[in-house]
Amino acid sequence: MLSVCKCTMQAQQCLHYLKPLQTYVPAFCSRRWSSSSVPRITTHYTIHPRDKDNRWEGVSMERFAEEADVVVVGGGPAGLSAAIRLKQLAAESGKELRVCLVEKASQIGAHILSGACLEPRALEELFPDWKERGAPLHTKVTGDKFGILTEKYRIPVPIIPGLPMNNHGNYIVRLGHLVSWLGEQAEALGVEIYPGYAAAEVLFHEDGSVKGIATNDVGIHKDGSPKSTFERGLELHAKVTIFGEGCHGHLAKQLYKTFNLRENCQSQTYAIGLKELWLIDEKKWKPGLVEHTVGWPLDRHTYGGSFLYHLNEGEPLIALGFVVGLDYQNPYLNPFREFQRWKHHPSVSPTLEGGSRIAYGARALNEGGFQSLPKLTFPGGVLVGCSPGFMNVPKIKGTHTAMKSGMLAAESIFKQLTDENLQSSTQGLHVPEYEENLQKSWVWKELYSVRNIRPSCHGPLGFYGGILYTGIFYWILRGMEPWTLKHKGLDSNQLKPAKDCTPIEYPKPDGKISFDLLSSVALSGTNHDHDQPAHLTLRDDSIPVNRNLALYDGPEQRFCPAGVYEYVPLESGEGSRLQINAQNCVHCKTCDIKDPSQNINWVVPEGGGGPAYNGM
Repeated sequence: MLSVCKCTMQAQQCLHYLKPLQTYVPAFCSRRWSSSSVPRITTHYTIHPRDKDNRWEGVSMERFAEEADVVVVGGGPAGLSAAIRLKQLAAESGKELRVCLVEKASQIGAHILSGACLEPRALEELFPDWKERGAPLHTKVTGDKFGILTEKYRIPVPIIPGLPMNNHGNYIVRLGHLVSWLGEQAEALGVEIYPGYAAAEVLFHEDGSVKGIATNDVGIHKDGSPKSTFERGLELHAKVTIFGEGCHGHLAKQLYKTFNLRENCQSQTYAIGLKELWLIDEKKWKPGLVEHTVGWPLDRHTYGGSFLYHLNEGEPLIALGFVVGLDYQNPYLNPFREFQRWKHHPSVSPTLEGGSRIAYGARALNEGGFQSLPKLTFPGGVLVGCSPGFMNVPKIKGTHTAMKSGMLAAESIFKQLTDENLQSSTQGLHVPEYEENLQKSWVWKELYSVRNIRPSCHGPLGFYGGILYTGIFYWILRGMEPWTLKHKGLDSNQLKPAKDCTPIEYPKPDGKISFDLLSSVALSGTNHDHDQPAHLTLRDDSIPVNRNLALYDGPEQRFCPAGVYEYVPLESGEGSRLQINAQNCVHCKTCDIKDPSQNINWVVPEGGGGPAYNGM
């Protein structure tokens, strides 16, 4: 018998062995998995409630509450655009409107990471005078290259006007700097911004509508007990709460279930994007040049590709990165090491030779597109930006669509807030007009036209079939196909057992072009207070060893781009345990998405922790 399950059945017959967590946690077999002999890993109150912990007896759990008209969760492009637009409309109509925005990073822009090649359409609508205001768009695209890589060669592919990869008129930006600038514009308009405050909980009225959010508690020891400095978070109540948390938002996950928002859409699919900033030899620097590749080192059935952008920031700076679809099947695949290997390609390494790497980071990306958009409105709140997933995958762009979604939400909300004849059926204001207005906008039209490009890569030809499909139906037939293709399903269900896959041998980093993981994480500026419960929570502490390690050889130790998950030997010398290095977490959410057991639940740490990106 295999030691995967502690029941009396053969492991291959037991549903514990075969199914993801949401189906095997109920007692399908004669015994539930026992955690009694497993080292305790998770101490967070979301798994171990405080009302059942005698260490919390007598501790005051009262929270101070503030009232606002609108609360915005997340200081990214979508959330800030929504806040700005609300205050613009209030100023234009002479109305008083209190708008509060909370952001978990220590400062606005510190958790932002993107390529980023920006299509300025939404920015121009939000601030037609953005140039005069000093928006940090310094690099207009001057050249566009696309290629297919083999192990030794690069096959150039022409970029024809009209194809989604065409970047004429776009700007290469450091998105964190642009977001920081948007924060300054928002504050100048009167938006109340609270950086360092993580939205930890959704609050509800008695009628079930959203009442607002509560920020994270502070002053909790790593073992889950209260410190002498313990303080409850702040409650922020609002007529409408805008959720713009970014990809795979912690609160949005709860809202999907509470309001059944994903009932009529396909499951979301994701990718992980890894990025570095380099200073290179000035002779190799070509400001404004945009390069993308697909192919090596990934096989044709693994979706992904690279970018390399030459910035014009007063020094020879380039941004380069690698994206891997999280629907990959081989548990031995390591996205970080694929990225490091890609940099040694003969068409890439000459640009980097003699240069120095100055920054590193990673984040997950929504790739489901049009098919995967959930219902966006519910009593008391709306979803905007990358939280529901407005990324245009073949364009590799989502900032312009995220910003526009925030602006449309703001316009719809403002109209309802100022309608004196409005009679709301719930305490939290429901704004279905937002979704209706979105469907009339250029965002909807844009996403619909490219809806089949990502799922077209699931055929026998893999990624190359997707390229062929794009050429035929997007360029020749201009997106006129009458059907909508389906995605594979949840990314967490795509891994094959390790016994059915071949381990991947990755070359050792040379310390010049390729690097080890921990020295990379050090460049992200990531930091968390060590003495707090790990925010990477496990629903069952026994599952990592009993299932993930036993069946998939512990894929979390490879798909995490920050070295958070590590299997270490037990002190007895027999077996292993999972160690969670939560201080390393760059908040990318990949673990929550790709864990084949769906046992990891990413929740917010204390506000102010995480990466400290400078213009990533």
